[in-house]
Amino acid sequence: MLQELTVKGFVEELGSDSPAPGGGSVAALSASLASSLVGMVFGLTIGKKAYNEYEKSLQENIDEALSEAVKCKKEFLDLMEKDTEAFLSLMDAFKMPKNTEEEIAKRKEKIQQGNKATLEIPLSVAERAYKLYDYVYLAAEYGNKNALSDTGVAASLVETAVEGALLNVKINTMSLKDETRKQELNDKCSALLEKSKMKKEDIMSSIVNQLK
Repeated sequence: MLQELTVKGFVEELGSDSPAPGGGSVAALSASLASSLVGMVFGLTIGKKAYNEYEKSLQENIDEALSEAVKCKKEFLDLMEKDTEAFLSLMDAFKMPKNTEEEIAKRKEKIQQGNKATLEIPLSVAERAYKLYDYVYLAAEYGNKNALSDTGVAASLVETAVEGALLNVKINTMSLKDETRKQELNDKCSALLEKSKMKKEDIMSSIVNQLK
């Protein structure tokens, strides 16, 4: 499992001539790292003087955000594994024999299943990563001010996760024969990418203004 590797081991595996893990897995890992960073910021916030002066409802929002960040950290690591597994399964499907009608039909079915997974998994990564912006924004506005730079890095990692995952969706739509479905996915990617850029800019603007 990729998540069981050391950092050095993962980087070496990533840099090898094997096509997986690749960009899709790195996008999911970026989202996990963003979750970890924003969780750290909340951990450095809860119980501190500023936090204790917040209204109860805001404290509860921060507490809940920390809990969600912890869960997201693991979920994205699982998606990292699934992304690599989906790609390798698709490659295996293409290598299946096609000497008989039965073999051809079985190979076609496996390829279709593989294509579906290579679309659905990165799309899930992008959509879930986008939701992290709410936690990052909360950290930027109400988190420990000594960790503003960490919050900014988290925002950048979320953008990387969203954009990277969507690139993987788009490249995998190229194999779709259903033009309507292809256009639907491309439109969804474009809309999500635009929203992601706006969210990231709002967060970074807030952080930069506080650092003046």
